[in-house]
Amino acid sequence: MPTLRVVLAASVLLACSKPALNTAPSAMVTSSLKHTSYDGNTDDLLTAGLGMSGLQGAAPTANNPSAPLASELRRLAIYNNYRALVDITTLGGYGVLYGPNIDTSGNNTLGQGKIAGDEYLAYFDDGSGSLNVTMMVQIPTSFDPKNPCIVTATSSGSRGVYGAIATAGEWGLKHGCAVAYTDKGTGNGAYDVQNDTADDINGLRDTSANLGKNAEFVASLSATDRAAFNTATPNRFAYKHAHSQKNPEKDWGKNTLDAIDFAFYLLNEQFGKLDSSGKHQITFWPGQVIVIAASVSNGGGASLAAAEQDTKGLISGVVAGEPQVQMSPSALTGVTIKRGANAVAAFGKPLFEYFTIANLYQPCAALSTSVNMINTTLVTATATARCNSLKAQGLLTASGTSALADEALGKLHAAGWETDSDVLHSTHYTTGFAVPAVTLTYANAYGRFSVKDSVCGYSLGTASGTGAPAAATTAQTTALLNLFGTGNGVPPTGPVSVIQNNSSGGAIRFDLGTSATSGTQDYDADGAVCLRNLFTGTDAKATALKAGIAEVQRSGNLHGKPAILVQGRADTLVPINHASRAYYAADQFAEGAGSKVRFYEVANAQHFDAFLPIAGYAARLVPLHRYVINSLDLMYAYLKNGTPLPPSQVVRTTPRGNATTQISATNVPPIAASPAASDTISFSAGTLTVPE
Repeated sequence: MPTLRVVLAASVLLACSKPALNTAPSAMVTSSLKHTSYDGNTDDLLTAGLGMSGLQGAAPTANNPSAPLASELRRLAIYNNYRALVDITTLGGYGVLYGPNIDTSGNNTLGQGKIAGDEYLAYFDDGSGSLNVTMMVQIPTSFDPKNPCIVTATSSGSRGVYGAIATAGEWGLKHGCAVAYTDKGTGNGAYDVQNDTADDINGLRDTSANLGKNAEFVASLSATDRAAFNTATPNRFAYKHAHSQKNPEKDWGKNTLDAIDFAFYLLNEQFGKLDSSGKHQITFWPGQVIVIAASVSNGGGASLAAAEQDTKGLISGVVAGEPQVQMSPSALTGVTIKRGANAVAAFGKPLFEYFTIANLYQPCAALSTSVNMINTTLVTATATARCNSLKAQGLLTASGTSALADEALGKLHAAGWETDSDVLHSTHYTTGFAVPAVTLTYANAYGRFSVKDSVCGYSLGTASGTGAPAAATTAQTTALLNLFGTGNGVPPTGPVSVIQNNSSGGAIRFDLGTSATSGTQDYDADGAVCLRNLFTGTDAKATALKAGIAEVQRSGNLHGKPAILVQGRADTLVPINHASRAYYAADQFAEGAGSKVRFYEVANAQHFDAFLPIAGYAARLVPLHRYVINSLDLMYAYLKNGTPLPPSQVVRTTPRGNATTQISATNVPPIAASPAASDTISFSAGTLTVPE
């Protein structure tokens, strides 16, 4: 029986006996609440007035980039966050298979796809002003009180509050649902330590003194510590995810549940009847509203955490795309995972463990001639030096660059990466420095380290053309003022670079640094080894970091809630063996026959759909976004109409083979209602078997 029909008895009794009055969530900072209505023409909820064509076109700019307005920063944020999660090219499927113009039946009927409605922003805090988790709820004018629904859109990665607008946000708005967003304590909280400036909830920058508790993030530094830090390492920044000393990930489930509470509150404010005192009565109760906890990547992991922690019956179902979710070791005790007839090499590793392995070996593995890797900005000489540095430190043993590269690739296979990911290791290390940046961010977050700790010699700051840290140029200052609209929450982003303070010859951008141990430019092998030692070591910093990791691990038990996990087999950033396969196996082991969880593993799909326009990607890979939408459709049909969820399966796709060929539905067939036995994923006697 669909979850929606299991109405909470207590809610029904309360609603029938005496109308209850609506009250704001206790964590909501009332003074921070902002409300804006959008007409769906000049501006709107989904595209910020840009429409389908505008999102595909050139980036919008402020009339005065040196003094951008909040509305201009919002437009830029929606533009960049939308494009960060999907392939924006027509040949890749935008405007054809998905996008603002595509209706809920998959047809091109919505024109520019602008959506009118109301948008609410507020901080949730404990009163200290040090958390300031941003919440946002969008209520489209198409919301039907007689058929209410809420969809969460917790931000992916470390993005700001608009971070999941292209995925769960768009789907929810098109279906007339209220969408509950949260930045989950990450976002573009860039604190300029040198100049003592920060952002407010709209991204407008000011001094910390002027912002007070309205600042998104200010590093916890005494005046003495800040002065000493600026003297030793001038022109540096602290970032909210990395340096809040809160380990935000431990609360991602709570943040998602808080966003749902916020949505219920605002729906009741907007649609509830007024009593004689002028207060709104509660019209919508948990259990009477379809609530889908949905998002991708970190947001997908947050959705699963929220469902595990949901004691109030808020969530009806879950859709987690490519979820970054970490399992408690006890949840996987006695579990085996097989691909075909063969047990996988490793599964269920914590994020920091597999990221520090990737951070060590990917630059060298990228030189392997055993696979035709997609290469963007990898410097061959620097990657070769990394191979040699790893050998000199006893981490590789082969002779010659080719053999060392093959050995490094083998290290990644042994750590749980599928061979499907082989072609992508180079881009994941060098394109935007995804792996080094994420590794550094989580090292700081898990260990609750302060910006002044400069973990493993790293800091964040503006740099000159030579890569040396320097005071911001005029252009960099302007970029900082627009960072709310352009940043991704994980430096390097905008004008902020990753600096290696310990480089021989002086502090410099890390990719240009010279390791003291080798005396070569080797993508800072010393720093990579240091970060790895934070996981393998036993000193105070390593102990603190591992305690932080333990705080974010999940049980895998969804207590009977229906859920869909959907992930690409070639996921290189969040390897499928450590994410969806591990979580699904843990759930099946914990819930047994009572589980309502499904797992759809998509062949030829990976983590970053926005990378698909890169030469070499489109010919070999398909957009996972197509299957996130498909999964949301399946979950909604199950919750609303009782339509059975398809069995867990491998979805067979067909890449285009040529970037100039238009993608079509034949390349990305829908999840099968009755998959062939050769495609069905099974779990029996503690063993998860995924077909080859």
